[in-house]
Amino acid sequence: MPVFVNDGDGRGVENRSSEEAQGSDQQVPALVDLLRNRSYAEIRQRMYDREPGSAWWTACRAELDLRNGQQLGEAALALSRSSEKMRASVQHFEQLTDTLHQATTDLGELLRGTQEAGRRLEIAVYVTIGVSLVQLFNLIFEIFRKR
Repeated sequence: MPVFVNDGDGRGVENRSSEEAQGSDQQVPALVDLLRNRSYAEIRQRMYDREPGSAWWTACRAELDLRNGQQLGEAALALSRSSEKMRASVQHFEQLTDTLHQATTDLGELLRGTQEAGRRLEIAVYVTIGVSLVQLFNLIFEIFRKR
């Protein structure tokens, strides 16, 4: 809390405030070092217990900003790594999709070929049955002709 001193010319108030500001600016890095190993909850409590603008409040705010910045950097790095993994996975899935599409196309062609072969086999079976019936009738005709 600033102390107001009146020297008669009014310069005392300004001198005292600037001296306190310089003193608190010098204290903040030391206080930040003290807060380095403290928990978030403890730092926040210390910050809320002090008035805004005080050396402790500024040090707490600096330490919290530093930690939040570090966490933001770590999160951005993790997001970047996850994004790279997702990109690699998407490429892999695209390759698998292309392979599956090609395999499905090949299987469709094989099924069409099998269907055509089945039709040819069906015709061959009908022809074989027809030829067998013709030969059976011919055999029966020859048997009855000799009698």
